[in-house]
Amino acid sequence: MSILRYGILSTSSIAPRFIAAVRAAGAGEVVAVSSRTLEKAEEMAEAWQVPNAFGSHLEMLQDARINIVYISSVNSQHFPLAKLALEMGKHVVCEKPCTTSFSHTKELFALAREKGLFFMEAQKMLFLPVMVEVRKRICEGYLGQIHMAQMSHSFSAEYNAWQFDKALGGGTLLSSGIYAVELLLWLFGGIESVSGVKSAYADGTEWQYVLSGKMENGVLFSIKNSTRVSLDNTAYIYGTEGYVEIPAYWKARKATFYRNGCLPETVEFPCQYELIYEAEHIQKCIDNGITESPVMTQRLTLSGIVALEEIMRAWNDNK
Repeated sequence: MSILRYGILSTSSIAPRFIAAVRAAGAGEVVAVSSRTLEKAEEMAEAWQVPNAFGSHLEMLQDARINIVYISSVNSQHFPLAKLALEMGKHVVCEKPCTTSFSHTKELFALAREKGLFFMEAQKMLFLPVMVEVRKRICEGYLGQIHMAQMSHSFSAEYNAWQFDKALGGGTLLSSGIYAVELLLWLFGGIESVSGVKSAYADGTEWQYVLSGKMENGVLFSIKNSTRVSLDNTAYIYGTEGYVEIPAYWKARKATFYRNGCLPETVEFPCQYELIYEAEHIQKCIDNGITESPVMTQRLTLSGIVALEEIMRAWNDNK
C-alpha cells in the first residue's frame, strides 16, 4: 500500500472535511497545509492538527515529504497551482471545477500523463454509495426508461465572498452547476444541447440561474440554483416505471424510490464524512498504479467544463 502524504494547498472551508475523510479512511497522512500567509497557515495547521505549515504554496510543493496535494483554492487558481504541483512531481487532486476552461483542463491531464502522475477532479458525489446504487438501478431498468431529470441547489455563499468575483472564477454555475452537469453525464452520457438564463451582478457574475437541455439519449433535464431563495435541494429522476428522489444530491446519504404499484423504498448510507469514499478511491488508484480515475475520468471532467463553457458563451453573446 502506497503511503500518501498530503499537502493541503489552501485553507478553504472544504479543506478540513477532506482532511477528516482521509484520516477516517486511513487513506494517507496529512503532513502540511499552505496559505498565502504563514500566520493563516499556522492557524489552520493548529486547528486541523497538521504538523507543518507553509506561508507559500511553492515552498510547500518543494517539500520532498509530500507526494500528493489536494487543491481547494479559488477557482481561478486551480490551473496554475495544479500545473505547478504536477511539474514538481506531485500527484494532484483538484476540487471541482478542475479549471475554468477546457483548454486548461486538457493541458493538466496531458501533463499528468507525461509525468506518470495521478490527476483527478474531486467530484465526491460520484463515489457516494447512494449515488452508486441509484446509477445501478437506473442501468438495470428498475425505473423503466428514463425520460426526465430535474435538480435544484440553493446555498448562501457569504462565507466565500470570492464566489461573486468573476476574476476569481466565481459564480454559481462553476460552483454548483458542475455537480448537476457531471451527475447527468455520469448517469446518461453526453449532452446534446443545453441553454439557460441567469440573474447576475453588474460584472456578469451570476447569483442564480435556470438551465434546461437534452441528453444524447433523449433524457430532458432542468437545473436550478440560487443564492437568494431556498430551493428544495433535491434531484428527481423520472422513468416510465417510477422515479427516484435524492435529497441534497451533491452529498447524498439517502434516496427514495417510488416505483409504480409498490410502496416507497428508501436506501440509506449514513456517514460522518461524505468525502471518505473519494479518499478511499484515490488511495486505491495510486496503489494500483493508475494515473486516471476510472470513475471521475478525463472524458467526464472535460465534458463537464465544455457544457459550462457553452452556457457561459451563450450568456456573454446575449449581453
